[in-house]
Amino acid sequence: MVLRSVLMALAVVFVSTTVWAGEKTLKIAVLKFGTVNWELDTIIQNGFDTRHGLRLQVQGMAGGAAAKVAFQGGQADVIVSDWLWVARQRAAGKDYVFFPYSKAVGGLLVGADDTAQTLADLDGAKIGIAGGPLDKSWLIFQAYAAKVAGMDLKSATQQVYGAPPLIFKTALDGDVDAVINYWHFSAKMEASGLRKLLDVSDAAQALGLNPDTPLLGYVIKGEHLREDPDAVQGLVAASRAAKSVLAQDDAAWERLRPMMKAKSEAEFLALKHGFRAGIPSEAPVDEAAADRMLQVLVAAGGAKLLGDATRLPAGTFLQMDP
Repeated sequence: MVLRSVLMALAVVFVSTTVWAGEKTLKIAVLKFGTVNWELDTIIQNGFDTRHGLRLQVQGMAGGAAAKVAFQGGQADVIVSDWLWVARQRAAGKDYVFFPYSKAVGGLLVGADDTAQTLADLDGAKIGIAGGPLDKSWLIFQAYAAKVAGMDLKSATQQVYGAPPLIFKTALDGDVDAVINYWHFSAKMEASGLRKLLDVSDAAQALGLNPDTPLLGYVIKGEHLREDPDAVQGLVAASRAAKSVLAQDDAAWERLRPMMKAKSEAEFLALKHGFRAGIPSEAPVDEAAADRMLQVLVAAGGAKLLGDATRLPAGTFLQMDP
C-alpha cells in the first residue's frame, strides 16, 4: 500500500512538471536561413531560455508567408516580422504585439565602377528589388527621391522584382544597374565589391524619420501576453542576453560561422558588423517616430501595404522598461 501511494505521488509530480514545461514552451516560426536564427541559436546554446523559465522550440519555415500562416493558425506562438504588418493587423482587429529584434536596414547599391552619385543619376536604370513593389526600403527611396530631387523614381526607372537570393545573384551577375535587398544580402554584395549609393537610414533621416526606429521584431498575440506575461518577458530577457553576447564576443561568432554560410572572410565580417549595427536600443520604442514612418509609408504604399492603418494603432509595441 505504501509503495502504491509513493508511485501515485511520483506520477502526480511527473504530470505536473510536464504540464508546466508545456506551458512555458514557446514555438517560434522563422525563416530557415534568416539572421534571427543566429540570435535564437545563441539563446539556446547559452541556456538563456531555460534561465528565464522557457524552452524555445524553433520551427524553420520556407518563407515569411508560411510563418504568418502558422502564427495566425495557432501552430506557432511567435514569429519575426516588421511592426508595419502588426499595425495593419491591429487596424483589422487582430490583437498582435511587437517587440524589437533589429533595426538593420539595407541600401541601394550600384556596381563598383558605376558613375552614379545620386538617385537622379539612375534615370532610365534597371533596379532589382527584393520583396516586391511594396518593399519598405523601395517605398522610402521613392519618397526620398520625390522630396529631395523632385523625381518620380518609379516612373524614371525599370523595376525587376524577385526573392532576395535571386536579386542577389542578378546584382552580382551585372544584370541590373542598381539593387535594393535585405540588409544581410546588401552586406554580402558590398563585400563582393558593389558600392552603396544610398543607405535606407540616410533616406529616412532626410524624410524627418528616426533611423533608429527598429523595423523587425518578435510578434506575439496579446492573448499570450495576458495569459503568460512571464514567458513573454523571459523571451525579451533572453533576446537581450543573446544580443549582449553577440555585441561583444567574437568567439560566439566563430561558433556561428558555419550557420552564416559566408563565402569569404569579407562576407563573414560584413555580416557580423551588420548584425551588431542593427542591435536596437533597449529603451521603449518611440511611438511618435514610428507613427511618422507609418504615415510616410501610407502615402507611398497605401492600403495595399497597410490596409486600414493610417495612424499607429495603440498597443502595437510591447512597452517594457530597459
